Amino acid sequence: MTAPASVAGHTFDRSHLPLLLTLALGVFAGALDLGVISPALPAIAHGFGVAPRDVAWAFTLYLFANVVSIPIMTKLADTVGRRAIYTLCVAIFAAGSVLAIAAPTFGIFLLARVIQAAGAGGIFPVATAAIADRVPVERRGSALGLLGAVWGLAAIIGPNVGGVLTHYFSWHAIFIANVPLAVIVIALAQRYVPQSAMRARGPLDVAGIVVLALGLLGVMIGLTRLDTQAASFGNGVTFGALALAVVAFVTLVPIERAAASPVISPRLFATRQLVVTYALELAIGLLEGALFFIPAALVAGDRLNAIAAGGIAAIGAFMFVAVIPLAGRALDAFGSRVVLLAGATLTAAGLALFAATLETLWLAILGIAIAGVGFGALLGAPTRYIITNEVPATTRATGVGLLSVFLIIGQIFGGSLAGGVVGARIDDVAGYRLAYEIFAAVAALTACATLLLASRANERKEPM
Repeated sequence: MTAPASVAGHTFDRSHLPLLLTLALGVFAGALDLGVISPALPAIAHGFGVAPRDVAWAFTLYLFANVVSIPIMTKLADTVGRRAIYTLCVAIFAAGSVLAIAAPTFGIFLLARVIQAAGAGGIFPVATAAIADRVPVERRGSALGLLGAVWGLAAIIGPNVGGVLTHYFSWHAIFIANVPLAVIVIALAQRYVPQSAMRARGPLDVAGIVVLALGLLGVMIGLTRLDTQAASFGNGVTFGALALAVVAFVTLVPIERAAASPVISPRLFATRQLVVTYALELAIGLLEGALFFIPAALVAGDRLNAIAAGGIAAIGAFMFVAVIPLAGRALDAFGSRVVLLAGATLTAAGLALFAATLETLWLAILGIAIAGVGFGALLGAPTRYIITNEVPATTRATGVGLLSVFLIIGQIFGGSLAGGVVGARIDDVAGYRLAYEIFAAVAALTACATLLLASRANERKEPM
């Protein structure tokens, strides 16, 4: 029997380490790209001669292309095989990075971001499916926790790396590291990533993908244009976009039921465990919206400068990364229901304390730390652990990819909700307090919803 090995506090069969490190490196590259661009946005706007608000499309289009890419890449991973599609995703991501570096116009730069996102969308869910194919269920939580920790680490260091590179070199430099990283990952993947566990046959569901894309686009446009301080909550574009989303999602149901190989299989909602898990992922994504506004809330409530507020907000991120490996091991020991319940409860307590004591700095910091621990338990691996245990191997990548879709939709809704509640006055302490009271209430409801999940004994089974 192969001796166990330890990586960052995890114990694995030594034969799994090359696979885990290969997948973790790819996830790190994709996650890093999300953070490095933030401090470079003003330089990008200046370089292309566009307005600062226009450069926000670098995020908006990236997010949209990422969401659309996820069901396509994960379906292909279940059909063609893990290694081929994981390699394809990393290669597309690298090609988009090269185009971003050389982009002569802002339009070409946005196209490059779309290409990057098309590749990045599949990296995390396909990596998760590959782990589930090879790592036994009794050690799977730790392995998935490692991927979550790598993602969180990249999220922390990304803005710092992006700021340094932009300041001392140029914004082009933030994309350069993606290319050698991609080459290394592709080379390692050919040796260590399994080609396929089981091959699900069937045509690509083009109609389903198109209708899903229209629905997601309507959600994104509609929610980002909501204005909770206006009596009408928006305008014609807002309601038109949300109406498009409703029509698209209603139309998607019969399309997917009739499809020979649906991109969102009705079987992925066949049990209460699956329905509750996807609903929880939507709520977790919504709660992530709370993280985006912590620095601004500290500036408004405690009169800190941007650097100090950012440093204090990083406490929550560090707690998040520190807890993820422990949460992964707790999954193996106690099951997903206990981990998610603890995470949601701590998140609710931390956000409630932050809202109540926003103008008392040391208590606000305590609230950030408690919420960070909670987020570490929520975002580390529990929902992916459930899906990989619950769905058959033939649709495992698709099932995990759908989690990412729900998470991103939740992030859009959470960020839009917070922005609408805070309103136009960015120094309004009352607006921030109300926003975090709402987030705390959502976290409390999420904790209650976790009680609907199966117990540890009932969830630890391998689907056929």
